[in-house]
Amino acid sequence: MLKILVVDDERIVRVTIADDLKDAGYSVREFSSAIAAYQYLKETDSNIDLVITDLKMPEMDGLEFLSKVKQLNPDICVLLMTAHASIQTAVDAMKLGAYDYISKPFNIDELLLSIERIKEVREVKAENKQLRFQVRKQFDLSAFVGNSEAIKKVFDLVHIVADKNTNVLIVGETGTGKELLTNIIHFNSPRKRAPFVKVSCAILSREIFESELFGHEKGAFTGAEKQKIGRFEMANSGTIYLDDIDDIPYDLQVKLLRVLEEGEIERVGGTETIKIDVRVIASTKKNLKDLVAEGKFREDLYYRLNVFPINLPPLRKRVNDIELLAKHFVQEFSSGARVTIDSEVLEILKQYPFNGNVREIKNLMERLVLLSTNGVIDKRIIPIDIRFPGKPHTCFYFENKPLDEILTEVETNAIRDALMRSGGNKAKAAQILQIPASTLKSKIEKLGLEKPSVD
Repeated sequence: MLKILVVDDERIVRVTIADDLKDAGYSVREFSSAIAAYQYLKETDSNIDLVITDLKMPEMDGLEFLSKVKQLNPDICVLLMTAHASIQTAVDAMKLGAYDYISKPFNIDELLLSIERIKEVREVKAENKQLRFQVRKQFDLSAFVGNSEAIKKVFDLVHIVADKNTNVLIVGETGTGKELLTNIIHFNSPRKRAPFVKVSCAILSREIFESELFGHEKGAFTGAEKQKIGRFEMANSGTIYLDDIDDIPYDLQVKLLRVLEEGEIERVGGTETIKIDVRVIASTKKNLKDLVAEGKFREDLYYRLNVFPINLPPLRKRVNDIELLAKHFVQEFSSGARVTIDSEVLEILKQYPFNGNVREIKNLMERLVLLSTNGVIDKRIIPIDIRFPGKPHTCFYFENKPLDEILTEVETNAIRDALMRSGGNKAKAAQILQIPASTLKSKIEKLGLEKPSVD
């Protein structure tokens, strides 16, 4: 419910408006002078949403009151009422921050319609504010999970460069979090409200590469039926992320160099030089210096990109972060269910090399949450290749357990796997295992394989 102040020195007008608004379900307070209303706003924490004020009043008129209200709280909407409407009045009111003005005499439906529009605007603003908060939270530095010394050094570099316009080169293996780090840098920079354009250089074919990055004019080549704006133009005033920068064709690298050095581009088939202001964040999983030595990457481009390099270590070089990551992803995928990780599992994970890095452990934890029994991830559900890395996957490793326990473990894992493959559908899982659905149901109950409870 909107909280509204009605300010007018004419009692009959003020009371009539206030009563009509109360009848419409709004919370309303009336004031006979702008000075009294302003004093109330200054001295109380009333969270007023809207002020409806007359323009012509003694001591303090509507425009002066509007100015003071906006200085006090820019989020308060102000609607001016006037019997002396003019273009200049409207211009002055809008300059001072009024939402709108309404000419006296007016129908109450007119006023209610204006208030409805104000409600819609406020709702959109509130949604945008919430979305901005969520983006800040999602791409705050805390979104990059890790507490090892190697990651702390990365954080230090991000703190240094995020609010600058410096181009950044992020180097790291596949799955180390290069794109997440790029998001964090952009959304913590002065360009965070400007365009953020991402380009995967690895998936663009040689034929369309130049057109995608720089755009083309109509008729530039066969099939160019209309003008196309390239990714760099789309990112103007913001940030462009060039993932797998090492995949840019050698003969096009000189055009990228021109963007970095001169801040200008030309569309394919065009003659106009277009000035752009774009921050470039590039990433690579390869050693660009080696590619330069092999003649596959321009040396001058390498030095322009390598102004501020950030090296992301592989997960095997920050073993202390594995437990943090595992627990983080369990919380993400458990959807409110109580799921814990057995200490033996954490030790197994720390011994595994995770060549797929953070992406691999994320996928693994999603699977383990699905397979967990009674809210516990234990070593029985850990895949053989992770429990015993490097050993043949056709063998079973059950240590010195009795046969009954081994058979139970094999049966449990087979049922869990079938349930996962069937998306939890027991009838389909029974078909996969080639047993009657009733048999599967009794085995599930006997082995305690029901899903964990949710709070």
